[in-house]
Amino acid sequence: MQQRSASHFSNRRFSYTLIGTLVIILLIFSVSSLIPSRDVLADQHEAAEVEGAEGDAAEDEAAEDEAESSIDSGDTAWMLTSTALVLFMTIPGLALFYGGLVRVQNVLSVLMQCFALTGIITVIWIVCGYSLAFNTAGMEAGKITFNSFVGGLGTIFLKGVTTSSESGSIPETVFIVFQMTFAIITPALIAGAFAERMKFSAMLIFSALWSIIVYAPLCHMAWSGDGSLFGDVIGALDFAGGNVVHINAGIAALVAAILVGKRLGYQTTAMPPHSLTITVVGASMLWVGWFGFNAGSQLAADGGAGMAMLVTQVSTATAAITWMFIEWIKHGKPSVLGIVTGAVGGLVAITPASGTVGPMGALVIGFASGAICFWGATSLKSKLGYDDSLDAFGVHGIGGIVGALLTGVFTASALGGAGMDVGIGLQVWKQFLSIVITIVWSGVLSFIILKIVDAIVGLRVEEDDERMGLDLSQHNERGYNL
Repeated sequence: MQQRSASHFSNRRFSYTLIGTLVIILLIFSVSSLIPSRDVLADQHEAAEVEGAEGDAAEDEAAEDEAESSIDSGDTAWMLTSTALVLFMTIPGLALFYGGLVRVQNVLSVLMQCFALTGIITVIWIVCGYSLAFNTAGMEAGKITFNSFVGGLGTIFLKGVTTSSESGSIPETVFIVFQMTFAIITPALIAGAFAERMKFSAMLIFSALWSIIVYAPLCHMAWSGDGSLFGDVIGALDFAGGNVVHINAGIAALVAAILVGKRLGYQTTAMPPHSLTITVVGASMLWVGWFGFNAGSQLAADGGAGMAMLVTQVSTATAAITWMFIEWIKHGKPSVLGIVTGAVGGLVAITPASGTVGPMGALVIGFASGAICFWGATSLKSKLGYDDSLDAFGVHGIGGIVGALLTGVFTASALGGAGMDVGIGLQVWKQFLSIVITIVWSGVLSFIILKIVDAIVGLRVEEDDERMGLDLSQHNERGYNL
């Protein structure tokens, strides 16, 4: 016992040291934002030479710029609301959804993971995540360059962002926080795959590195504009995160579940959710918050946002009842767990399509996702034998793939979509290509990061700690004191 306690102390001390080292590395990495480049120095020198002569002109120009601001108060109000809704999806939505699904001795560990990731990813996003995801330096429309894959470092520590900075018709500050909420929920989704057995320290280090190395570049490939790999060069459609969030998180979740290994007693011991009541509350919050996720991705309060909201509702409802009826027919009774899981599958699948498909397309996407995610979370998982604790891959990975592919079909104006200038076959091929790149990118890099973390602190808790539960072994607390 004394030897084990000493080992625990050593592991904790090493974990704290490593986390501190990572923070220092990030700070060193980011200090370049404080060092002006040669071009900046030259510009400053030139500006200093003419400052006196152009002082009055600069004031007039500033006044003119203010008068010509493109910020729209209605769009801004909607985006502030959407940002709050997306954050609401992680805390408390996902936290409660996942928290109810685990056993009673692990509920706090899941809530802690979601809450801690909200803090960690916020800091990383400000330090370098936003710059790596959305800085457009070095990009050229229609051409593949290094910066088609990842953003530059020009906006680390949010360099140059002020209250007057704009992103379309909304303040850039609002856009930054909106995108931050996407960066927060994505690694939190992965946590469902290794619930009840991964060390808290390992989870934090993996998630921090993953958000920088995997998430930010994929976000850049999809949403950074002209010159981006997915959005411009390939021409794939991903309105609100089919590739960036769900396939990305789903593949990482599958890799993590395999590398961490199965829970003790998996497939031989019953592991029912400790509180489906909490899970339903969390799923309901996810459903409501998802309107900010999808309709908010329009970045405006207009007809496009309205259609995104409509198709989100249609797909979610269709997927929920599809799963319910399949389960009813197959097992004789419809379950609460089944209907809420189906709803989440419908939310996932409509995400990449919500900006371009119509209501009829949403019906088909909802039906397909309900049926295929049911297969993925039951038959496929059972056949392959991996332990994806809370079906992060079965719902998000598979649902994201279904939605991304069907986006290429139902975007066609003939099928009620917003229309496109290529045929259905070509658009589906573009969607497929982006999916393959996402799977390879996320799968390979997630594997490497997990192996590094395993070598440093170990991925999995000891058997005695797993049996005790992560609430006590990792946090020295209980979820319930009855």
